[in-house]
Amino acid sequence: MAPLLSIEGLSISYGGIQALKEVSVHLDEGEIITVLGANGAGKSTLLQAISGLVPIEKGTVTLNGEALNRVPAYEIVRKGISLSPEGRRVFPTLTVEENLNLGAYTQRDKKAEVAEAKRRVRQLFPILKERSSQLAGTLSGGEQQMLAIGRALMSAPKVLLLDEPSLGLAPILVKQIFDITAEINGQGTTILLVEQNAQKALRIASRGYVLETGRIVASGPTSELKADRKIQEAYLGGSALKKKAS
Repeated sequence: MAPLLSIEGLSISYGGIQALKEVSVHLDEGEIITVLGANGAGKSTLLQAISGLVPIEKGTVTLNGEALNRVPAYEIVRKGISLSPEGRRVFPTLTVEENLNLGAYTQRDKKAEVAEAKRRVRQLFPILKERSSQLAGTLSGGEQQMLAIGRALMSAPKVLLLDEPSLGLAPILVKQIFDITAEINGQGTTILLVEQNAQKALRIASRGYVLETGRIVASGPTSELKADRKIQEAYLGGSALKKKAS
């Protein structure tokens, strides 16, 4: 069976700097896949390229076999890919409700579907219902992250792209965000997760890719990645994972 989302030989440059070099990643329907890497490795660029936010120099992005290279970003959302960006990027002067409504912009003519998407978001994040009339800029960091993910879910995506969802959050909120990510996946949404918290990402994902300076240097089932000594040393605090398991 063909992958739901396929990225083949993707290369992207900013000026004279090559951010991605022939990167290939695929997601099957229903998976959580994680992409690990240090700051500047190209992780966010990968998600932005899939979302149509940066021009593709070489390679292809396909969803259900349909090429997306020249498709505008809003049409990519309409076709089933939605991004929750790094840094949340909620609209601070709009209410929680207004932020969610903007997430459904491409679906605004489908009232029943939008109402169902909002019901689902409020079920996943009850605090957003409580805060519906509050300005997004006055929310806590964790609440803003929930709003960013909720806004991305308002278009009922086939594929949800999550860019550093745990960044800057307290440990208890990090656990909550990862638990909800797994729940979203359990409801049928395929997820591509970019995350610096490698231990937690590898726990909920089935497969992973490691990016270094724009290239994929390792990939495979998360059990293999966790057992790889180089990946342990670079991303998992040496042999900390093995010690914890023993």
